[in-house]
Amino acid sequence: MPPHHTTSISMDASTLAAVASFVVFSNKPHLLLPLNPSRSLARTRGSLAVCCSHSHASPPPSPLPCTASDDEEVAPPRLRLRQLSEEFGSLPDADRARRLLAYAAALPPLPQADRVAANRVMGCVAQVWLLGSCDRSGRMRFAADSDSELSRGYCSCLVSALDGAAPEEVLDVDPADLAPLGVAAGARSRVNTWHNVLVGMQKRARAAIAAREGRRLGEPFPSLVIGRDGAIRAQGSYAEAKAKFLSPDQSKISELVNALTEKEIGIVAHFYMDPEVQGILTAAKRQWPHIHISDSLVMADSAVQMAEAGCKYIAVLGVDFMSENVRAILDQAGFIQVGVYRMSSEQIGCSLADAASSSAYTHFLKTASRSPPSLHVIYINTSLETKARTHELVPTITCTSSNVVATILQAFAEIPDLNVWYGPDSYMGANIADLFKRMTIMSDEEITEIHPDHNRKTISSLLRHLHYYQNGNCIVHDMFGHEVVEKIKEEYCDAFLTAHFEVPGEMFSLSMEAKMRGMGVVGSTQNILDFIKKHLKQALDRNVDDHLQFVLGTESGMITSIVAAVRQLFDSYESSEEGASIEVEIVFPVSSDAISKTSIDDTHHFGSSVTNDLEQNSIVPGVFSGEGCSIHGGCASCPYMKMNSLESLLKICQQLPGEDGSLSVYQASRLNAKTSLGKLVAEVGCEPILHMRHFQTVYRNDKSDRLLESC
Repeated sequence: MPPHHTTSISMDASTLAAVASFVVFSNKPHLLLPLNPSRSLARTRGSLAVCCSHSHASPPPSPLPCTASDDEEVAPPRLRLRQLSEEFGSLPDADRARRLLAYAAALPPLPQADRVAANRVMGCVAQVWLLGSCDRSGRMRFAADSDSELSRGYCSCLVSALDGAAPEEVLDVDPADLAPLGVAAGARSRVNTWHNVLVGMQKRARAAIAAREGRRLGEPFPSLVIGRDGAIRAQGSYAEAKAKFLSPDQSKISELVNALTEKEIGIVAHFYMDPEVQGILTAAKRQWPHIHISDSLVMADSAVQMAEAGCKYIAVLGVDFMSENVRAILDQAGFIQVGVYRMSSEQIGCSLADAASSSAYTHFLKTASRSPPSLHVIYINTSLETKARTHELVPTITCTSSNVVATILQAFAEIPDLNVWYGPDSYMGANIADLFKRMTIMSDEEITEIHPDHNRKTISSLLRHLHYYQNGNCIVHDMFGHEVVEKIKEEYCDAFLTAHFEVPGEMFSLSMEAKMRGMGVVGSTQNILDFIKKHLKQALDRNVDDHLQFVLGTESGMITSIVAAVRQLFDSYESSEEGASIEVEIVFPVSSDAISKTSIDDTHHFGSSVTNDLEQNSIVPGVFSGEGCSIHGGCASCPYMKMNSLESLLKICQQLPGEDGSLSVYQASRLNAKTSLGKLVAEVGCEPILHMRHFQTVYRNDKSDRLLESC
């Protein structure tokens, strides 16, 4: 790919520290450089018009006053930004705000027809609008505006620096070029304005290059748009397949609720369930409260609460380690009599859980056992049998994607020369290491704010003692690789980016960079849902027309929970003042190919003779109508989770209690096997989970979230 397509949008920690504090700015207009009087902007109403040298459009007036002639050489944008930095740097703090307001006054306002949601720059607290095109000579022309004078000042500075530059020069600008402008403490949102307007300019520069080279942008990713009235608009066949289940069959809802009520059945389901099942469950919950959709950690807790409320049976919609976990936790809580049922007579596998039960993973931990002191940090998405066996090899604590970073930091704080061995998710392990590398360029003060017992020296030492397994991944998150990332950079760089901690490194880095400018989240499924709700609530509070676009960097089954949460927020604002036109678009970054190669090999289960039929296939089967998997590996929808069908759920609920034994193959197994030391697998397997729960009571999850934000 040509160099101009690979502009970096990264920010190092020292830059963030400088940029985490901005501007109060002089008194009279002082434009940075004499600008080209012919600079112009071709616009269309409410949309970007990319007009290159072959265009014959008549350009409107220049965005800023200018004195240079057409043939005068224009200084490169990075030089202009450096001169802008020197200009503000030479002023006393008290004069910088006045200088910024002077720049704002010099920026011509956009016509009302261009101040529309389609031209909004997302991620700015104030409303900011941006237009961009290239003129007949192939140079970029920008115009911008804001309803905030300070934001207008920022826009004016960027327009003065980048207007008239070649598209490649615009792409060459790095956010670090803005850091020397130096921003006053506590004004992170102002920094986001600088950065997000720059990203918008660079997106328009990429579009101009594509038009110049005669390249057509590819088909957009499929998406669902949720309107303020709750209506759904599907874009693309994959999205249409998801959307058709968001208005579930009322007869199926009644059938399920009747069975649940009569038999006193509770349901715990994972976020990654098929939209058809989730749609029914979400609607049924309004009539039967004992239904809970969550990530894997909360499923067992919810099951205990349902048993306490009188439920006699728990139906688990997830993979097998989840039903095993629910069974064991209920037993520990004293609810041995409560039946636990899974949704398939076949084994419901998981690529991560299988990786952790392989002989290669055992070898990984045997190496750990020979390197004391060692601690094994194992991801929650593994079986109890694996947790028990590994706990007897190396002291083990369970983690989630929300608390893994905090767990590792605290472990190293308590035992400085500790060796930490994380697994089985290779992508998450690499992302954890990347996160700690980012911390090494932060100041000691910044690191101490994240964890009081750490500094640059301890983080550097930590990195030398951190090991992670390198042969395990989730086939869902494996799909977010290079091709997806490049398309997001080119076409969705100004959207909100969400990514599960399990995604490959490129997607992780892109989302972390977006996070730095208030436009991204990296974390658990619940973190992603909370992020979407937070930004929608902010838009509803502003009550201005808006279109919020989120790229969903995790399993697409989450769409049901997202739509339900979005609709609920829209409804909660319904009785307030007249509502603005606000839409939420969820983008599925998926391939249209419908098959995926498995990445599971060497799957040896501890003490188990059960073979997973899916592991014997070179192709993982998925649901029809657009599974969204990639022939390069990875699925947007988990084929294992899709083994939890609505038909199976209804069948099991109607046949309970199954006194004829017909449901015995659906019962969650109670692990009566013993470990090599003669202890019950169920008891030893729960110990790492209990260690994690104890840690969570001491080091709350909200600290983990703040830690990720600071990184």
